[in-house]
Amino acid sequence: MLFDLKEEAEKRGMVEEEFILRLISESLKEPLDPESISDLHFVLSVKYLREAEEFLERCDYAHASEKVWGAASQIVKAVAAKRGAEIRSYGELHKFAVKLQSESGYEELSTLWSSATALRQKFYELPPEMVRDLVKKAKKFVEKVPSIYIQDG
Repeated sequence: MLFDLKEEAEKRGMVEEEFILRLISESLKEPLDPESISDLHFVLSVKYLREAEEFLERCDYAHASEKVWGAASQIVKAVAAKRGAEIRSYGELHKFAVKLQSESGYEELSTLWSSATALRQKFYELPPEMVRDLVKKAKKFVEKVPSIYIQDG
């Protein structure tokens, strides 16, 4: 059976890397532990953030926006996975991000998350200066969440 990997992953609310890992897990009949899933999301967040910065350097604002949105969503999924929760829709993602802000008491977290969502929804309509500003704020979100929620050991 041939299928489009990206399309199948998106149907399931996953990125390709997560989808492949879960396929392997199912094939081997070895369940993934929440810590491994959280680690995957964290690594993907770092990867996407690095790629976003590379696209920004090349003034490729559309791809930079996509990647920074990916980084922000993956860091939220990392915290959820660490807690044993799975996020499978944009609605669940937004609810969990709101929950994180509420739990942390860090008011700016909501604003920073909104910057990431604006990049996902309207990047093609925004002037480069605004994209750069939103990327900066979304990057701050990606960097702040682990300092609040993800601790070693």
